[in-house]
Amino acid sequence: MALRPAQVNIKALDHATVGQFWAEALGWSAYRGGSGLTTYVGPVGGLVWPDPVAVGINVVPVPGAKTATKNRVHLDLASTSAAHQTELVARLRTLGATPADVGQRDVPWTVLADPEGNEFCVLEPREIYRDTGPIAAVVVDCADPRTMAHFWGEATDWIRHEVTDEYAALRSAEGVGPYLEFLRTPGEKTAPDRVHLDLLPYPGDDQAAEVARLRALGATDLDIGQGDVPWTCLTDPDGHEFCVLALS
Repeated sequence: MALRPAQVNIKALDHATVGQFWAEALGWSAYRGGSGLTTYVGPVGGLVWPDPVAVGINVVPVPGAKTATKNRVHLDLASTSAAHQTELVARLRTLGATPADVGQRDVPWTVLADPEGNEFCVLEPREIYRDTGPIAAVVVDCADPRTMAHFWGEATDWIRHEVTDEYAALRSAEGVGPYLEFLRTPGEKTAPDRVHLDLLPYPGDDQAAEVARLRALGATDLDIGQGDVPWTCLTDPDGHEFCVLALS
């Protein structure tokens, strides 16, 4: 049994505006959720969910705005050349992105924030990300990358590519789509994640059995007032929230 990362969940006051930003940023399309209350962002060509390669973005409405606290989960966007990186940053600024200072100092990547303040990076060209698509990686700040790599490697069917005390990286077994990366970062988690991953069982697998398996791996049940919903909210060993969705 295993789960697949199906989408990145982003909370927003205005899901339509944030969703449209990310669609244009990635060159993808924005689709209204079935209830019209969320915006899903995925590759062009019509809605396919879950996408067989890409990890989509689902923007959901919440009543509160982002605080000044830096998100502990963010996206890294890929570039193909120095010129492309410069052009991408300029285009994102015209779409509503703003420069963000997270203490990065003199680095080759550019840190920006989306229209509601969610930080993300536009990376300089790196060979490792040449075939990921527009999202190079979903990056998670944590205290112990080794522990996180073990948990998420067992939780999903993604393969561990590199694991050290400072950094760990996973990617799909097929070698497609973005990486899932864990960075050792000082400081403790002090607020709910504004950005988190949603996982999905494979056809024929049982959601409840998968949730039980995650608990045995170290996941903890989470009550955020979600009530009676078809998904299950959990936290990983570092306290990051995530959801196990139900197959529709």
